[in-house]
Amino acid sequence: MSLQNKKPKLLSLFSGCGGLDLGFLQAGYEIVWANDYEHWACQTYKRNFGDHIHEGSVVDVDFTKVPDCDIITGGFPCQDFSMTSKRGGLETDRGNLYKHLVRAVDEKRPKIFIGENVKGLLSANKGRAIQQIVKDFDALGYTVKYKLCNFAKYGAPQLRERVLIVGVRNDIDYNFEFPEYTHDASNYVTAGEALKGVKKVPFNNEHQNIKPSTVEKLKLIPEGKNFTAIPKDSPHYVKGMISHVYRRLNRNLPSTTIIAGGGGGTWGYHYEENRPLTNRERARLFGYPDDFIFEGSITEVRRQIGNSVPPIAGKVFAEHLKPVFDAGHYPAVVKSSAKDGNIIDESELRISLATS
Repeated sequence: MSLQNKKPKLLSLFSGCGGLDLGFLQAGYEIVWANDYEHWACQTYKRNFGDHIHEGSVVDVDFTKVPDCDIITGGFPCQDFSMTSKRGGLETDRGNLYKHLVRAVDEKRPKIFIGENVKGLLSANKGRAIQQIVKDFDALGYTVKYKLCNFAKYGAPQLRERVLIVGVRNDIDYNFEFPEYTHDASNYVTAGEALKGVKKVPFNNEHQNIKPSTVEKLKLIPEGKNFTAIPKDSPHYVKGMISHVYRRLNRNLPSTTIIAGGGGGTWGYHYEENRPLTNRERARLFGYPDDFIFEGSITEVRRQIGNSVPPIAGKVFAEHLKPVFDAGHYPAVVKSSAKDGNIIDESELRISLATS
C-alpha cells in the first residue's frame, strides 16, 4: 500500500463518547486505541466504534504497551479550568491530568497531537496554565500552537468555544496553521435546521418529566431568551443564576453552548415547546448522525454529549491535517525519546530538541 493511501493511525485519550474520534474516522483515519474512565461513555464508544477502547484511569496506562500511532488526541478534563467552577487549574490533581497526554506523546512520538479544553484554560492560574502546557510539549520537541475556536464557525449548529492545542513534531516539514473558518453570521447552521425531522429518530429521544412550575416559567420566556425574561413581579421569577438557566433555543441561530451537567434549569429548552431538549436534539446540535446511539440514562447521555467535541468540527481538523501524513511528510519512525536529548530516525537524521 502506498503511503498516500495509508490511513493515519490515531490514539485517543480522554475519549468520552467519541465526538472528536468520529470526525477523524469520517475523514479516513484509523483509531487504533482509545481510553476513558467513564463507564457509560465507554459503552457508547464500544457500540459505535468497536472494542478498542480501554476503560480505566489514564493514570494507570502503560503507554509502552499500546499501539504506535501517527497522531494522539486528548480532551483532558476541563472542570478545573471552567469559568463556572472554582477553577483550581493546575493546582488540582484533575487539572494536572493533561500531563498524561504529555506522557503519551513522549512515549509514542506521534507526528502530531491535539489537545482540547474549555475557554477558561487561557486564564486559569493567571495565564500560567496554558503557558506551562505549551512549555511541557515544547520540551518534547514539538512546535505548539493554540487557539480559542468557535465550532459554529466550522459548521456546527452550536456557538461552542473551546481551546485547541496542536503540536507538530519538529522533524516534520509542515507549518501548521488553524483551518480557516467556513461559516459566519451569514451562513451559520441554525438550531432550527439542525432539528428538522428529529422527532422521527427512535434513539435517545425520550422526554423528561418536569415540574409544572418549570412549564409555567417556560411560558414566560420567549424563544432565544433565558430566565432574565421572567418579570420580577412574577411568582416564577428567579435570580442570581448563570445565563444557561432556562435558556430557550432560537431557531434562527446556532444553539448556545450545550453543557454536560447541572440542575436548576440548565438542560437547554426547545424554542417552541415548553420542555427540555431531548438527548437526540442535543446530539443534533453537535452534528452526531442519527444512527450514533448513546448508552446510559438520560442524565448519563446528556453528560456524554455535553462533554464532547462536535464531530463536524473534528472532521474539519482531520481533513486539514491530512498533508502531515502525505508521503512528503513521512520521515522514518523515530527510534528514541526526547528524554535522551535528541531524536534519531532510520535515515540517521539527528535533531536536537529543546530541554525543559
